[in-house]
Amino acid sequence: MFQPDKIIVADDHPLFRQALLETLKTRMPSSAWYQAETVEQLNEALLAQQDADLLLLDLNIPGAHGFNTLIYARNHYPQIPVVVVSAYEDNETIARAMEFGASGFVPKSTPVEDIFLAIQTVLSGELWTPQGFKSPAAEHCDIAVRVASLTQQQHKILMMFARGLQNKQIAYDLDVTEATIKAHATAIFKKLNVRNRTQAVIAIGQLDLAEQNLS
Repeated sequence: MFQPDKIIVADDHPLFRQALLETLKTRMPSSAWYQAETVEQLNEALLAQQDADLLLLDLNIPGAHGFNTLIYARNHYPQIPVVVVSAYEDNETIARAMEFGASGFVPKSTPVEDIFLAIQTVLSGELWTPQGFKSPAAEHCDIAVRVASLTQQQHKILMMFARGLQNKQIAYDLDVTEATIKAHATAIFKKLNVRNRTQAVIAIGQLDLAEQNLS
């Protein structure tokens, strides 16, 4: 049984995250675990742990914008396989996650033993999807390709646009000039094939998850 050195867990539900970790730690006692509750914390963890063996990703952590975070992680850290662990378990969501680069998809309703099996399967280089999953015909998503072309700084600024921050505030937060932010914005708009920040935010909205009752 493969014992990974480092695993990053990105999930904003403390009870689920802790229950998952407590169970997995008993099966992988030599592994180091790094936790993130938001996209910002996840980006910090990925930057600091670029040699991580696996990322367990909840698609709905704050700031994620649906599949956008998955696309970002796969584009900038292609050496780290991603297993999506999600409350969503419909065929379309699973199919899109796999299309956008996930190595596995595990619904949160999955028994812990199967979650562990999914992790071991992905760590061995194979793909994992829930039993009974039937993949529809894959559709090319142009906006996913365009988002993947953004640099890390451009992606960070785009997420700040999505939060409604203005150039002055973004420049202050990133410790750069407002002119630098405007230059990045121009590059972002060109890559996304949009004219302004409103259109950019609408464009990445295509990567949001379908609204479902997850209670």
